[in-house]
Amino acid sequence: MKNTELNDIPISKSKESNGYPQRRSNSIDFCGHKSEAAANGVGLPMTLLFFTVRPSRVRASTIAAIAHFHGLANGGSRPFDEKEVNYRCSNEFWFVKVVCTLLFRSSYLSDTCARYLCEKLSPLNSLEVIKRLDNPKLGLKFLEFSRVNLSLNHSFKTYNLVMRSLCEMGLHDSVQVVFDYMRSDGHLPNSPMIEFFVSSCIRAGKCDAAKGLLSQFQPGEVTMSTFMYNSLLNALVKQNNADEAVYMFKEYFRLYSQPDTWTFNILIRGLCRIGEVKKAFEFFYDMGSFGCSPDIVTYNTLISGLCRVNEVARGHELLKEVKFKSEFSPDVVTYTSVISGYCKLGKMDKATSIYNEMNSCGIKPSAVTFNVLIDGFGKVGNMVSAEYMRERMVSFGYLPDVVTFSSLIDGYCRNGQLNQGLKLCDEMKGKNLSPNVYTFAILINALCKENRLNDARQFLKQLKWNDLVPKPFMYNPVIDGFCKAGNVDEANVIVAEMEEKRCKPDKVTFTILIIGHCMKGRMVEAISVFNKMLTIGCAPDDITVNSLISCLLKGGMPNEAFRIMQRASEDLNLQLPSWKKAVPLRTNTDIPVAA
Repeated sequence: MKNTELNDIPISKSKESNGYPQRRSNSIDFCGHKSEAAANGVGLPMTLLFFTVRPSRVRASTIAAIAHFHGLANGGSRPFDEKEVNYRCSNEFWFVKVVCTLLFRSSYLSDTCARYLCEKLSPLNSLEVIKRLDNPKLGLKFLEFSRVNLSLNHSFKTYNLVMRSLCEMGLHDSVQVVFDYMRSDGHLPNSPMIEFFVSSCIRAGKCDAAKGLLSQFQPGEVTMSTFMYNSLLNALVKQNNADEAVYMFKEYFRLYSQPDTWTFNILIRGLCRIGEVKKAFEFFYDMGSFGCSPDIVTYNTLISGLCRVNEVARGHELLKEVKFKSEFSPDVVTYTSVISGYCKLGKMDKATSIYNEMNSCGIKPSAVTFNVLIDGFGKVGNMVSAEYMRERMVSFGYLPDVVTFSSLIDGYCRNGQLNQGLKLCDEMKGKNLSPNVYTFAILINALCKENRLNDARQFLKQLKWNDLVPKPFMYNPVIDGFCKAGNVDEANVIVAEMEEKRCKPDKVTFTILIIGHCMKGRMVEAISVFNKMLTIGCAPDDITVNSLISCLLKGGMPNEAFRIMQRASEDLNLQLPSWKKAVPLRTNTDIPVAA
């Protein structure tokens, strides 16, 4: 038998290219579907047989040259060592190569070919096939085909390879099939395999896939490190799924891992973030039963949680408790949390007292500490103390940032000193600090309150050339101002600009427009705005619906009012008792309607 190159191998020819009669045979694609395909019954199986008959007569130099060519085609150029050349001369190498070629080039496999594969495929060479395919989707299809149609039980290494490659492609949902087949073949995933999958799900933001997998195992079947389980809980908390994190801890954590202090800190932080401080303390008191002790992070989280729900006095008591701990001491976060709590309540005397206590203990305030105090003084109108804190901030080596300036601007605007706020905005820009959405919102709102609509309009126009992603609360005061001034057309233009910046109007925006159109006697336009509101999925509230119905009744459109009322009470499930008696009816309303 002569040495033959790959391109010299005979393949089955079509009916048009030879004179031999064709027969129809059942064929199977490697996804498992049977169909009929034209085949001469010889070419394809002979192609497979060729590579398994006396391969020793093929020169090693020829095989090495072909292998080197394929290496260059895949972007590699390294020389092959003797062991690799010998492997590429082996039966297994050529068999794997042909199977891969068939999968790439052939839509269907004949029954004869399928029987041959059933005889020759093994867990070892099927792993090499999947490696050579280097395509997660194709590898999974081959795995399914070989299990279902060829009854092949794959090895753990094969399942591990397919699972990892699917994860790397972001195909986490398909991994469930891999784990199901593993169980059928008598394999259980080990800890590294589970942790790789969970870690990949966390990075992809698919925590549900990780939870779904873990829920399928019985106690003792698999284990996972505390670090990895904590990472999953932390990801759930960051997604505002604190309740899910708590459920996972109670139902599964103790089955797979041993919690530590970080575990409890994650759960306490998640619960405090959603205002469930009482539940957070339950975990705090339960730490000892798991052999865990709270640290300064635990106390800081609880103090911050208490201050968030305005239980500042209780947070202050917890601070005093920490001061008597021998294991750790309060830090700048502990003190700043309590200071922030008192500032939000407007109790600046107590906030200042805590600040002075922190300094006397030798704890250096942070930039956040100063920003909190500046904001607090600004909200109570004490701009002298706010400016003093800015000076102290600089003396400690911190440069005022956009939060500092925004707090000062807000303070001056609240105190009726809008021009001083505008000067600070210019000063901020002079220091190469760009205003954020809150800076814009503060100044726009203040300008609208002083009826300086054109100035406020100029601030909105600046957003066209700004990278900021605007919020509806930046536009609503200006839209409201123009509607009340009777310039509804300009209000509509502003809404169009708002949508160009990919800022969706909210419930307040639509309510302002509806009332604005009604005030001008544009009832049809008001109904159109209401319909658009429903179309984009923005649900109106009682104020929106009642205002529109009132205006329609006053405008002599009882049928339209009835339709709005009916849709609101049925489709939107709004309670509108004042409109359920009869239509038309007389109502008292402060909304003027143009004649």
